[in-house]
Amino acid sequence: MNLFLKRRRFLQSSIASLITTLGCEALQNPPSTHSRAASPRSSVTQPDVIVIGAGMAGVTAARTLQQQGYQVVVLEARNRIGGRIWTNRSLNQIPLDLGASWIHGIQDNPLSQLVKDFKIRTLPTNYDSGTRYQRNGNELNADREEEAEALFERLLHQIAKIQAERLDSGKVDIPLQGAINQAIQNLGISAENTNRLLNYLVNAEIEYEYAADTTQLSLLHWDDGQFFGGRDVVFPNGYDQIINRLAADLTIQTRQVVKAVNYSEAGVQVVTNQSTWQADRVIVTVPLGVLKQNTINFSPALPSTKQQAIQKLGMGLLNKTYLQFSEPFWEGDGEFIGYIAETKGKWPEFLDMHHYTKQPILLGFSAGTYATQLERRSDTEIIRSAMGVLRTIYGSRIPNPKDYLITRWQADPFAVGSYSYLATGSSNADRTTLAEPVGDRLFFAGEATSADYASTVHGALLSGQRVAEQIVALG
Repeated sequence: MNLFLKRRRFLQSSIASLITTLGCEALQNPPSTHSRAASPRSSVTQPDVIVIGAGMAGVTAARTLQQQGYQVVVLEARNRIGGRIWTNRSLNQIPLDLGASWIHGIQDNPLSQLVKDFKIRTLPTNYDSGTRYQRNGNELNADREEEAEALFERLLHQIAKIQAERLDSGKVDIPLQGAINQAIQNLGISAENTNRLLNYLVNAEIEYEYAADTTQLSLLHWDDGQFFGGRDVVFPNGYDQIINRLAADLTIQTRQVVKAVNYSEAGVQVVTNQSTWQADRVIVTVPLGVLKQNTINFSPALPSTKQQAIQKLGMGLLNKTYLQFSEPFWEGDGEFIGYIAETKGKWPEFLDMHHYTKQPILLGFSAGTYATQLERRSDTEIIRSAMGVLRTIYGSRIPNPKDYLITRWQADPFAVGSYSYLATGSSNADRTTLAEPVGDRLFFAGEATSADYASTVHGALLSGQRVAEQIVALG
């Protein structure tokens, strides 16, 4: 184990089986006994299916249906496609991913097949490559690091034991932090420096993973789900290479902010800020955060079970701050730079983008409550905060960044957060409920609807494939 973020590999090491998934070939030729004759896609005035949202789930669903001969229109609120896949090139044309960054587990992952077919270059992330620093800027020595790893493993074991006991006895759910507090007491941890290190580990390995505080996560179900094996990889030239290729021949209308979805046995009507669309069916792929805001009026109202699932599931926050310098003053510290701050959640990790892009850029992360607080601050304040940590580590003489990029996913009205998590009182049953169609007209997809692969791009992709197959099966 290492002390850096790695998409629930060690958190779910007890899950031995892998799910067989559909790769690019399935997207190109999905099996069906209800194929329709293909037709030109230059313009679609009366679609069979309307897809709301041009993120991975929406584009996958539209592509799959279109290749089966369905007339499909994708309505996207933004002036770009991709949703939470967003590659920004405003810093000297350097591709920097503001949303999704990794393929998490390349073995049998459908995204890996797309990478292969589209001949897209990726680079692996080595989570063992990094240096951690204490609050005074001194490096955490090897002995202390090994002690921390052993301590964290013991903590996780205690949490799993408490979780199992509550599940077996049928007790109500509590926040994960409750089990952490109990585990700390059971382990007899009391030293201030040990608690600080433990807070760092909990924040970097759990809260960053799920984009939520342990006070918000469900003890009983926080780590439910599956994962793909193999390494994690990033896209030196941007994640948008995949979404752009998948969407290349689709009819996508941007700046279409959906206001209402009316559905009945006769069909569906989708009302946007610009126009009204009619179709046989509609697929809703907007993020959970948007559904929670009730900005889309469904008529009839969504079933109460689906409304409850939307409210019970949590929408997390993980923000990014890219800092561009004239040269990399941090060379030799590995791919990750860790900082064990006095304040929990304060810049615990920086990723060395120079390793991937050959550009002198550091990427700092913030998650959960700290990210929410930080998001409300000005750009200047955020940069000053990050630079304060870096100067603690590397000295006061390091230069200010010459440019930067900062995300604010909570404030984004078309995301209202980064990705979903299982909040206290929720479970994967709520994801399944969210994924269920309403009759034969209204369908739902997106990472939040994936019980196996929530919070991931491949989870969104597979949900798009699922909902398209549901529609194809109806004929």
